[in-house]
Amino acid sequence: MLHPTQLLFFSSLMLGTLITFSSSSWFTAWLGLELNLLSFIPIISSKFNQYSAEASLKYFLIQALGSAIILASAPSFLLFESSPNLLICSALLLKMGAAPVHFWFPSVMEGINWLQCIILMTVQKMAPMLMISYTYSQFTLSILFFASIMSSLVGSIGGLNQTLIRKIMAYSSINHMAWMLAAIHLNEIMWMTYFLVYSLISSSIALIMHSQQIFHFSQLSSYNFKTPGTKMITLISFLSLGGLPPFLGFIPKWLIIQELSNNKAFLWLFVLLASALLTLFFYLRITLSTLTLSSPKIKNSLFSASSSLMSVILFINFFPIFLPLGLTLFS
Repeated sequence: MLHPTQLLFFSSLMLGTLITFSSSSWFTAWLGLELNLLSFIPIISSKFNQYSAEASLKYFLIQALGSAIILASAPSFLLFESSPNLLICSALLLKMGAAPVHFWFPSVMEGINWLQCIILMTVQKMAPMLMISYTYSQFTLSILFFASIMSSLVGSIGGLNQTLIRKIMAYSSINHMAWMLAAIHLNEIMWMTYFLVYSLISSSIALIMHSQQIFHFSQLSSYNFKTPGTKMITLISFLSLGGLPPFLGFIPKWLIIQELSNNKAFLWLFVLLASALLTLFFYLRITLSTLTLSSPKIKNSLFSASSSLMSVILFINFFPIFLPLGLTLFS
């Protein structure tokens, strides 16, 4: 059960995100980002986790730097036309942890628990991405293109030599941000769709890791899974997050591939596809190594007590297969 103070801070965190969403001025959006920041710091601070103080301090310093850059861009509106948008876009990329200003994101992810990782990977990226879509213009297209290319390369190459699952998820999040920045270049509906699918899949993996208390690559053996059903759903979720068809994670990537091809952005598309293959490689490495390890536990049931959660996660990942079947049955 959540502590009442955690519920309070989580409510104010969501309020800050909603203020940023509904703001009509940059100052109000900045206030929403600050409320979001000041609410997340107490959530990740815990006396039971010896690394939480370091993670919260790193997060606070980076977010404060990003907010200071946004404030510093305000006077430049009087002198220059395009530089304020470039400064604001750079600060927002720093706040959401996109490359080349990604250095803080994996270390913060490593120092917090899985439930806090869900908030950091999903909710904390919503407001900066929406504000980046507001700043989108021909002046900021170059920095979005550069950040997307760098995020795809850093996210794919950085996750290859990792053994901690939270760091693997962190670099995977950086790689997915490259696709979302490309989706912002296309249209808002595209990046909202991608972000929703990414949030569902990454949250389901984090919930399974939290329920099984798995943090390291070596813990992904069958010994740490209570049932084979949980193990298989976890591996399917990993492959879905990597974008392997026919799972749900492939659908938004398919849409972005189609739109980038129509816009003749072949260089952008080539780098994104090459990085997606690398991320799929280390997810396949996790999957194959886990499948080859036998379990000394007695497998008396397919699913654990939380079978409803496992069924929901299974349905989410197989949604592209279930949808045509459902339309055929009801037509």
